[in-house]
Amino acid sequence: MSTSPSPAPAHIQAIAPYQAGKPIEELAREFGLDPESIIKLASNENPLGCSEQVREALRQAVVSMQGRYPDPNGFELKAAIAARHGVPADWITLGNGSNDLLELASLAFLDEGTSSVYAQYAFVVYRLATQARGARHLMVPARDYGHDLDAMAEAIAEDTRLVFIANPNNPTGTHHPATAIEAFLERVQARHGGRVRVLLDEAYDDYLDPAERFDSAQWVRRYPNLIVTRTLSKAYGLAGLRVGYALAQAETTDLLNRVRQPFNVNSLAQVAACAALADQDFLRQTYALNRAGRERLSQAFGALGLEFVPSSANFVLVRVGDAARINRALLERGIIVRPVGGDGLPEHLRVSVGLPEENERFIRALTDILAA
Repeated sequence: MSTSPSPAPAHIQAIAPYQAGKPIEELAREFGLDPESIIKLASNENPLGCSEQVREALRQAVVSMQGRYPDPNGFELKAAIAARHGVPADWITLGNGSNDLLELASLAFLDEGTSSVYAQYAFVVYRLATQARGARHLMVPARDYGHDLDAMAEAIAEDTRLVFIANPNNPTGTHHPATAIEAFLERVQARHGGRVRVLLDEAYDDYLDPAERFDSAQWVRRYPNLIVTRTLSKAYGLAGLRVGYALAQAETTDLLNRVRQPFNVNSLAQVAACAALADQDFLRQTYALNRAGRERLSQAFGALGLEFVPSSANFVLVRVGDAARINRALLERGIIVRPVGGDGLPEHLRVSVGLPEENERFIRALTDILAA
């Protein structure tokens, strides 16, 4: 008996769907737990939520909301982003989170006759977006859990059209200084010109120490082949509203907008993003909380004799051995962290920084599980 072939191309059938962090409600159903007792340290969310300025802006927006489509061009939000980075509005592409922008870049520049370059242990969406276009994968082995930029530059082939760099990187938390990134950009431009776009994913840039930060808009001005992506899901606490943006010169931005859905950032998200960008006090509060929490987790892992990767983001990657068993034991205690076996790290867990009391509860639970 013959069967009809699948209507989907082989490269689509080969995609392993993205696995998000387990929702609190799902864990509550699975283990019969009180949702209020569960803490989630799995998805690198801001434990403070969003700022009060954002909440107030949303309250006012809901009251006056009508059944209209959002501004497809995001005029006010682009104006706020342009003012922050000192770039023209036509250098900005809005996204439904920065994940959307990664997909847009792959849609604009990759197809079955091209390739992308990305690092081992880098954000899984680089692989998924490449696979979705049927493009060739050029995954470069990691160096100390981070990007080997020299090897990535050498890996660029004649058919390469897109290079993904996460800085800081998820899920490892590694970070390259500005001098290393700039040297890479200079090398790619000198060798390949505009044929190869470099996408610099700065989703976790707001968690860097101030001395480590660099205004990457300056690079966008110098390198026409550069795309910088940012998100408001992390430090700004807008994960549930999904807002991101890309900075690139006008020619690249035009291409990204040709493949962008016209209403990809909804009205409430645009309002919230404008309010969030204006509240730098909240951003400083978030940074301070995260730095203290990250140091506490790192200290605890060291005291437990566990190998961990020094992090520049809002999470810490720790090697626990039997990660599946330990993750299960944590779930039974109402604590959600992130297994990263799908990223090629089967012995590790990624732990997001939470509120101080959440961090301490996790440390106590992990200590008890390891001692059992």
